Order: sequence, then structure tokens, then C-alpha cells
Amino acid sequence: MKVLVLGATGLIGTAVTKELLQAGHKVTGICRSERSAIQLEGLGATPLPGDLRDPGPWADIVADVGGIIQTATTFEEDMGPVDRRVLAALLQAAETAGSRPRFIYTGGCWLYGETGNEIATEDSAFNPLPAFAWMLENGARLAASPAFSTAIIHPAMVYDGEGGAFARFMANARKNDPIEIWGDAGIRWPLVHRDDLARAYRLLLERPDLTGHFNASAQTGEKVGVIAAWFAGTSGLVVTSAERAVAVYGGQAEGPMLDQQMSSEKLRNACDWVPRHIDFRVSGIPRT
Repeated sequence: MKVLVLGATGLIGTAVTKELLQAGHKVTGICRSERSAIQLEGLGATPLPGDLRDPGPWADIVADVGGIIQTATTFEEDMGPVDRRVLAALLQAAETAGSRPRFIYTGGCWLYGETGNEIATEDSAFNPLPAFAWMLENGARLAASPAFSTAIIHPAMVYDGEGGAFARFMANARKNDPIEIWGDAGIRWPLVHRDDLARAYRLLLERPDLTGHFNASAQTGEKVGVIAAWFAGTSGLVVTSAERAVAVYGGQAEGPMLDQQMSSEKLRNACDWVPRHIDFRVSGIPRT
């Protein structure tokens, strides 16, 4: 299948691109820099010059692909409007072409809000952080359109050997500095290794009959204090209050301070997704 991957050089997108290519799919990725283009070519994908903020010039590629995977966001104040413009351009192009590509859209565990002792499933009510509420609105627009066969995947906290969700902990461990926990050591994070997540994207891509929402978590909920202690070694831990974390780090601190648990039984049962990394401690993740 010819697949357009948005965000193909990002944390998730790179793994998705590798997974698709290894499975025999042909991947095109949007690139706004020569560096990204070189990176994609090195993976074996085809770079297409373009910018998320200006989708008009490249959106008509929809007519030539069988699938689209959206893993891209600007992570800036305009990320919602930018995503909305991208989807509008792709919808218009698909309607004009008269094709019905498979579309895998990315949501996230933070859309469920605080779950506490409850385990979020696809039947749970959404309670998104305000900064990410646009994901629900844009995803709903996609799901309602006959122009695409849409599935929306909600990744847990994504990690890999370079860090991901663990990046702060690993950076401090390398400097032998105390590992900083925001809010409370008892907060739980659902976890998924990016390679397992990439496989979930591929499996859903290949099953256009599967529509709706799908959670992707290999560990339902691991306490942040346990994660941080594993990286800390002899450097120790320090807990920063929620108020100070937001004051110092801004809104980016709010998501990691949600106490969450999330199930992925629907995804596992629907397309035989079996995570290989079921415990971050034995996933080959370096402590430093």
C-alpha cells in the first residue's frame, strides 16, 4: 500500500515509517527541511516537500495513496488550527478524487483526563486537557466523513531507547542529578514502547473495516515514582509540587501529572496486537 505519513521524522512517525517499510508498504513523508528529507530517504521512504501550515500544495497526494497516518503536530499554540487546516485540505482532496483512503488519526491518553483507580477503555468518557481538546473535535470530523475509513488511536505515554516520555529522567541520570517528579510519586502512567505502537498503527492501517477509537498501552499504569527510581540510581529523587511544576514548565507539565490507567484490550482483540515490551525495565532502555 502507498501510505502518506505526516510527522514521519518524529518520535512516533519514524517508528511507524520503519514498521510500514519493513512490512512492504511504500511510504511518503511530508518534509519541510532538507535534513528531514535526507532522514526519510535514509529509511527508504520518499520525501515530499511541504509544510503542515500550508497543506494546499501537497494535499492532492491523497489521490495516489491508499492510506494516511497523522502523527504530526506543531506542539505550539496554533497546533489545533493547523491540524484542522490539514484535515480540511485532505478531506477536500479525497472528496475531489473520489477515493476512500484508510486514515489513522492520533489522539492520546491525555484526552481521558484523570482516571485514578478507574481504567480507561474506549467506552470511557473523554475529559481532555483544554490544550488538546481539538484532537477530539478534529477526530470526530474525520470519523463522520465518508471520504475516509477512519480509526483513531490513543497512545499511552510513549518511550524508547532515546527517551520519549522518559527523556527528563534520562537527562538527569546522565548528569547524576536527582530525578525530578512533578506533582506526586503515586501518579500512574500508561506506557507503550514506540516500536509496539508503530505495529499497532500498521495493523489498524491494514484493517479498514476497523473504525472508531482504539487505545494502545502495553502497561496499564506504572507509578511515576517507580519509573523515576529505576533511572535515579544513587542520584535520588526530588518531588516538585504541581503548582511549582506548572509555574516553571508551563502547560506541558499538566499531562504528565495526570494519574491515569488505560486498557488496550479492544486493540489486542480486534487485530491481534501483542506488545513485545511489556515492562519498561526489561525493554533495553538505558538508565543513563
